[in-house]
Amino acid sequence: MSLFLDCTNPAERSGAISAAAAAVRRAELVVLPTDTVYGLSADAFSPAAVRGLMQARGQGREVPVSVLVGSLKALDGLVLYLPLEARQVVEAFWPGALTVIVQHAPSLAWDLGDTRGTVAVRMPLHPVALELLKQTGPMAVSSANRTGQPAPATAAAAREQLGETVAAYLDAGPCAEPVASTIVDLTGTSPRLLRAGAVAVEQLREVLPDLRTEG
Repeated sequence: MSLFLDCTNPAERSGAISAAAAAVRRAELVVLPTDTVYGLSADAFSPAAVRGLMQARGQGREVPVSVLVGSLKALDGLVLYLPLEARQVVEAFWPGALTVIVQHAPSLAWDLGDTRGTVAVRMPLHPVALELLKQTGPMAVSSANRTGQPAPATAAAAREQLGETVAAYLDAGPCAEPVASTIVDLTGTSPRLLRAGAVAVEQLREVLPDLRTEG
């Protein structure tokens, strides 16, 4: 039976996060709050857990999952080399609603779907998510909804869609800004906007003046 864990009560939050971290270590799925929408997460380095995440969402390998990290140092551990533009933009907007796509280190033992050597990474601006990531390390994540359904702004809405496929739901109340993260691809010769979202293009261009928004 799924656990529905209250993170709004300070007296219960630490125990709730520890219980969720234990579920992650068992290769089970956890729903967690972020600064955008609730996410469905799993151990990024457990191929079985990531497959379970995709199955729970009804998502194919052609749509690879992203990765949440708890620090810029954690991002450094996932890449062979972080381009200067990538470092500048994450330092400007992390933690926050910006996802960057970079080349991951070829030595990493993970399977996030058909990524073609890249990974989409974000550091969320939410205390519960950051506390969980501190215990688990990088987490594979997608929005906590069935494919084609609305992304949930509450843990209860996530549970309505995902039910018992999830081991633990971390309830931290409604997301403050239920808007998807902005996605920027930094693997090409110049940065490219893949998805408009919570971080505005005008803000990004202050750091990435050559950002492409077409194509």
